[in-house]
Amino acid sequence: MRYLPSRPFSLNHRAILSPSLRHYIPHAHPYATQTPGAPTPQVFNRQVKYLQRERAGSDIETSRKVDYLRDEVAARLCERLLDINRHFPVVLDLGANACHIARALTSGAHSPPLSSRLSKLIALDSSPTLLHRDSDLAFNTDPDLHLTRQVHDIEASPLPYDANTFDCVLSSCSLHWINDLPSLLAQINHVLKPDSPFLAAMIGGDSLYELRTSLQLAELERRAGLSQRVSPLADVSDVAGLLQRAGFRIPTVDVDDIVVEYPSAARLMMDLQAMGEGNAVLGREVGPIRREVMLAAEGIYRELHGDGDGAGVERKGMGEGEVVGEGDEQSREGGLPATFRIIYMIGWKEGPNQARPLARGSGEVSMKDFLEGGGIDKKR
Repeated sequence: MRYLPSRPFSLNHRAILSPSLRHYIPHAHPYATQTPGAPTPQVFNRQVKYLQRERAGSDIETSRKVDYLRDEVAARLCERLLDINRHFPVVLDLGANACHIARALTSGAHSPPLSSRLSKLIALDSSPTLLHRDSDLAFNTDPDLHLTRQVHDIEASPLPYDANTFDCVLSSCSLHWINDLPSLLAQINHVLKPDSPFLAAMIGGDSLYELRTSLQLAELERRAGLSQRVSPLADVSDVAGLLQRAGFRIPTVDVDDIVVEYPSAARLMMDLQAMGEGNAVLGREVGPIRREVMLAAEGIYRELHGDGDGAGVERKGMGEGEVVGEGDEQSREGGLPATFRIIYMIGWKEGPNQARPLARGSGEVSMKDFLEGGGIDKKR
């Protein structure tokens, strides 16, 4: 944890002062004290990210046109609730953005709608403008959803809920901007009820590697140096360990690549800006990319990653980009692919009646013999 800049004294400083002087020093909150060990590394500028998301939410028409990625990820995440055969009375949507999970739960893709599997949804986000952007749309009045919006900066202070509050916590496309992800995961585990799930989808891995490599090569060519243009992201190999470190049991992690085709690299960057997903790395180069670098990046992008025939999957009714996935393919001449690697994770808070894996070596079936076609023979 980090000290708040407005509090010059920590609890330890206050403890060594005489009682007559202590009342002159404001009481510091517990989360404002430095915990033992190495300080939390700060990668992202939270104030810059807040302003980016506020600006995106204020342009309602433009930001709704670029909801295609968040809507798609939220829909895929909510479908995983079908694998859990239970009802969730109170659910938290952590980092709700514009309430994409609420929209996915009330969509007509399933019958009955997924909203019937929960009684109340609390949408929590740090950007009030983005959070309330779609408060006038029809999904807000779904009789099963009982949607409530709450504004709270999840990095400035702990989650404002008591222990054992929620039957499920969902999070879609927001965890990749968190500086102290292990601490947040531990807080999520704290507010969950025993034997309750945490389901999340975060952008990670090699997302936007096409844009990243093109900008790096263009800057090396034009400026003989590199700038941090794309944010660092968590790798899938680290996520399961983070869940276990936070106290979750039976962690499950998988990856899904969503490819979106754009007419140009400039259009991709404009869409990212309209989403509020612009660069917010500390120490980044301030200002727009130079014209000569952008032109060189466009050519490199098209040469290295453009497939010529623009094969892709239709992004249904969502503007200029095209979502590409496995299965349905169509032609789009001159399109440039942009890969978003989505890391899905499921972890369970420990509970007294929770199923646990058997001890290593206790199995009675040889998987080696089974996979080699030898049938199922119990170990002797």
